[in-house]
Amino acid sequence: MRHEHSAIDTARRVLAARLVPLVLAYRLTDRRDLIDADVERWQEVYRRSERGTTALLRCLGESSHEFRNLFYHRLRHGNLAGMVAGQLLRLVYRQEATLHLSTPEIGPGLFIQHGFATIVAAKSVGANCWINQQVTVGFKASGTGELLDPPVIGDDVTVAAGAIVLGPIKVGDGATVGANAVVVADVPPGEVAVGIPARNRSAGVHARNL
Repeated sequence: MRHEHSAIDTARRVLAARLVPLVLAYRLTDRRDLIDADVERWQEVYRRSERGTTALLRCLGESSHEFRNLFYHRLRHGNLAGMVAGQLLRLVYRQEATLHLSTPEIGPGLFIQHGFATIVAAKSVGANCWINQQVTVGFKASGTGELLDPPVIGDDVTVAAGAIVLGPIKVGDGATVGANAVVVADVPPGEVAVGIPARNRSAGVHARNL
C-alpha cells in the first residue's frame, strides 16, 4: 500500500512539472479572479479539497479537457500577455476539440460536464452556470434571413444534454433547460423549459435529472 501511494505521488509530481507552463500563463493573465472562481467551482463539483495552485493543477491536469477550454477562453479574453501564452499553449496542451466557447462574456464558475459536440455562442453567460454535452447556444435567422442576436444566459442556469437555445431571448437566473429541449422564447427565472418547442413549467424537478 505504501508503494502504491508513493507511485501515485510520483505520478502527480511529474504531471505537475509538465503543467508548469500553464501555471505561468495563469500568472501572466489579468483574468486570475475568474479562473480562481472556475477552479473553486470545479473542485466543489468533484468534491476535492485542494486549494490554490494545487487545485489549479488538478483542474488542468486531472479534470476533463473541458476545463482547459474554459481556461484558454479566460486567457483569450484577458490581457495581451495571457492571450499570447494561451494561443501557444493550446498547441501543446490538448483541449476538447468539439467544444467551442464563442461567448465574449462568461461569468465566474462555469462548469461543463461531458462537453463534447457543444457550441456556446451566447451574447453573455452569467455566473455559476452548468452546461452539458451536445448543447447548442447561438444565433437564429429571421424569416427574411437576417441573423438575430444570440441568447443571454443568466446566473445559475443549467442547460442539459442535447438542448438547443437560439435567438435574441433571455434565460433567467436559476432556470433550467431540459435535455433535448429546443428553446426559442424567454425562460423566466427559476422556470424549467422542456419539449420541442420548449414550454416553461415551474421548477419542481432536480436539474440534473432532466
